[in-house]
Order: sequence, then C-alpha cells, then structure tokens
Amino acid sequence: MTMQPLLVTAAVLAIATGVVHSLLGERLIFRHLRAGSLVPSLAAPPLQSRHVRILWATWHLASVLAWALAGLLLQLSQGSVAASSVLGASAFAFLAGSLLVLVGTRGRHPGWVALGAVGILSWVAIGAA
Repeated sequence: MTMQPLLVTAAVLAIATGVVHSLLGERLIFRHLRAGSLVPSLAAPPLQSRHVRILWATWHLASVLAWALAGLLLQLSQGSVAASSVLGASAFAFLAGSLLVLVGTRGRHPGWVALGAVGILSWVAIGAA
C-alpha cells in the first residue's frame, strides 16, 4: 500500500499547529502569568489563580489532541487504521491530558481523574484489540 500524501501533509500540519499553538500561548499569554514556575499561577482579573492554572492545562490539551490525531492521520496514510492505533492515540491523549490537569491544578480539578481513567482503559484495551 502506498502512502497517501494528503494525509501525511495533514498530519504534519496538525503536528506543527499543535507546536505553534503551545509555543505562542506560552509566549503571548502565559509568560505574563508565571511566577518562576512551570505552571502559571498569577491571577489575571477577572480570573483567579486556579482559573489561570486550568486554562493553561486546557490550552496545552488542545495541542496534545492535535498530536494524537496527527498520529492517526499518519496511520491512515499508510492504509487502514488498526484498532490498536486508535486505542494508542486515545491512551496517549487522555493520559497526557490527565497529567496536564493534575500538574496544572495541583490535583484540585477532578478532570484529571476522568481523563486518566479513560487513558488507562484505552491502554489496557490495546491488549484485547
């Protein structure tokens, strides 16, 4: 089976979009809200510190999802996508998202538990696929 250049191009564009999205968000938005730590935590009225933290995690989650979908596009470019590829992309995206929310909110936002559970279930299901 030959590689489909349109899907490869779409995947590369998705990867680049995720990188640019995260880098520009850090440079234009979050660097002004950071007090020497990885996760920005300075309040930006009307946002409180906790709102800035979850906004940061959610911002980068969009990039992670773009990268997971790029992986699926690359798989599609080589033919059909196996269930294990879909589950792997799902596990990656949800586990990375869980980690972002966990770190970003110091575990105070319960979304990390649900994201982590979906990621773990997807990962475990790879063996059954």
